[in-house]
Amino acid sequence: MLRQSIIAASHCPNPSVAGAAILSATRATRCLSRTRPYVRQLEAAFATPSTTIQIQNRIPQRLYSSRSNRPTWPHTTAAPGPSTGSFEPLIPPSPSKLGAPRPARSYTRTRHWSRRLLILSALLGLGYLTDKYIYASGLARSLRTFGVGLVVAADYKLNFRPEPLPIPWIGIPEGIPELHRRNAERLFDLLRHNGGLYLKIGQAIAMQSAVLPPEFQAMFSRMFDDAPQDSWEEVEQVIREDFGGRSVEEVFGISFTGKEGKGVMERTARASASVAQVHWARLPDGREVAIKIQKPEIEKQIGWDLWAFKVVTWVYTWWFDLPLYSLVPFISERLRLETDFENEAKNSEIMRQLVEKEPSLRGRVYVPPVYPELSSKRVLTTEWIEGIRLWDKDAMTRPWLGGYGNGSAGVHGAQLDPPDMAAIRNALRKSTQGYTHMIKPERTEWKGRRGKGGLGLSTKDVMTTMVDLFSAQIFKWGVVHCDPHPGNIFIRRLPSGRAELVLIDHGLYVYMSDKFRHEYGEFWKALMTFDNNKIKEITNEWGIKAADLFASATLLRPYEGGDDGGFQTKLMKHLDGKKTASERSYEMQARMKQGIRDVLADEDKWPKELIFIGRNMRIVQGNNQYLGSPVNRIKMMGTWASRSLFQDPNLPLGRRLVNYWHHFLFKFVLALTDVAFYFFRIRQLLHRGGGMEDELEARMRDVAKEFGVELQHNVFEG
Repeated sequence: MLRQSIIAASHCPNPSVAGAAILSATRATRCLSRTRPYVRQLEAAFATPSTTIQIQNRIPQRLYSSRSNRPTWPHTTAAPGPSTGSFEPLIPPSPSKLGAPRPARSYTRTRHWSRRLLILSALLGLGYLTDKYIYASGLARSLRTFGVGLVVAADYKLNFRPEPLPIPWIGIPEGIPELHRRNAERLFDLLRHNGGLYLKIGQAIAMQSAVLPPEFQAMFSRMFDDAPQDSWEEVEQVIREDFGGRSVEEVFGISFTGKEGKGVMERTARASASVAQVHWARLPDGREVAIKIQKPEIEKQIGWDLWAFKVVTWVYTWWFDLPLYSLVPFISERLRLETDFENEAKNSEIMRQLVEKEPSLRGRVYVPPVYPELSSKRVLTTEWIEGIRLWDKDAMTRPWLGGYGNGSAGVHGAQLDPPDMAAIRNALRKSTQGYTHMIKPERTEWKGRRGKGGLGLSTKDVMTTMVDLFSAQIFKWGVVHCDPHPGNIFIRRLPSGRAELVLIDHGLYVYMSDKFRHEYGEFWKALMTFDNNKIKEITNEWGIKAADLFASATLLRPYEGGDDGGFQTKLMKHLDGKKTASERSYEMQARMKQGIRDVLADEDKWPKELIFIGRNMRIVQGNNQYLGSPVNRIKMMGTWASRSLFQDPNLPLGRRLVNYWHHFLFKFVLALTDVAFYFFRIRQLLHRGGGMEDELEARMRDVAKEFGVELQHNVFEG
């Protein structure tokens, strides 16, 4: 049959079909050849003639043509005997005899977990990308905050004790200082790494670091370093988004290519802070302006940051049993308003009008005007200020070399001398990559040819103006600038030789109600005259139990006029002299913790404005101390408090006349405080000791040591 197939294929007229047929026949022949050994086994197994004949008839004879020449199949045992019965094929067993069926092995659990891992990985990746590019890493920053906050809380909960735990991996053999150091480092790294609003919180902590352990003071003093600048592309993005898609050139009328009739602007920021950065520009009409541009990530991060702040404060309130969480809504609202530049513009204009209407401050204080047509929610354009910062004490006091009858550039809002615009435009035209370096002239003629000149001002004149300004805000207007640190205050010289104080950065304000402002004035007057009944009456109205402790916190000095000898005597009472120093310190800090609870006793009645008013006064005290305590700050504030009570237009005429008489008596009593002030002042001039602020803080430091707190005052150094 195979041979016939090959012959038929050879006669096929189609060569391709013939080739395929021959190939198939050849393969079949090879397969049959491989079956020969099995055929021999079958012959041996069925060694009967009839069976052999049947098998041979079924297999082509060609396969047996050389059968006699091939060796037989080797057998190690004798072949079975011949079968006497007929051939029966193999029958498979019945299913009933195989037993119950078993299902095939399934890997459903492995497949489910693999699928879950893939879904989880995809969701995590999607969440990371969403958080990074849509929310500016707000979620990641919050999780980082929770982690560090819990570690710090657990560390203090476990290790803040008179004696360290004996367990090596939990205890702190170095003691409490090492506990403070490592947690200060953790918090500092968290605030610097997160940036943005966290930096502003860190700066607020740094301003109050004098009441923190020395380890915190050393770490947080670096919080005032400039923050990194955003790129110019990000600056352009913010301006386009806030001004309806218009470019920087269109909004401010400037040119980076030197076009005639256009203004100029510096791409590099003159200052960069936690929330915004400031660029200098000269408008086409000749005005020099400071353009404050919010960093684009702040708007996306602030919601997450404030939420994290609330959660951490809630945990600390519960864990350490301190009534802090009730303060969170008010603080969060103030921080959110601080990032709203429209709110800052409103505060600035209100303060500008109040200063202009106050005869005692007009001409001594200057608030730069805001240009609303060039401002938005994230862009604030104000007059550019030439001057020196408050912290440059040396430049403030060196001799004036700017000429008799002359003042600093720009005093009273005078237009500044224009830069060489022709040279600037030529440089812009020649530059292929745009003008990237600074354009604004330095205007340092007042330093003289050798650069050794200064403003020739008295520190007493500067601090008198400052204390008058912030006392008027607190006691007379009820509109308080709560961030008067040295970076927000410029000093200029008037043609008369007096100091002009320029106040900028009006984002953080509190507004006092007339009732609260009046009560606060009465409270300060009572502090100066040791009127303990009035002090208790007002503190009870505010929900405060520890009147002596709150009085000391307000005066920033120990208040010893209490009926029971003052808060120091009260808290030192019943301390066991046999205890070790660490045990006494621990017990004192526990009493201090109870004192905080007493100050915040009734959270509903407690005036939340006190948080930021206290911050204002602490910063002003630090400024006075930094300049050598040239003025009696407490007397000046007490005078403003008493004066506000008879100048209050909301009071009836009779009440105002009574307050005026009380004010006259009050000034006579305050004159006695000048004796102490001038004593410390003369001692300071003779290099026999510090000024009055130094003496007050030294007393506070001695008291604080009893609480295990080491006060410092080098907040602005380094």
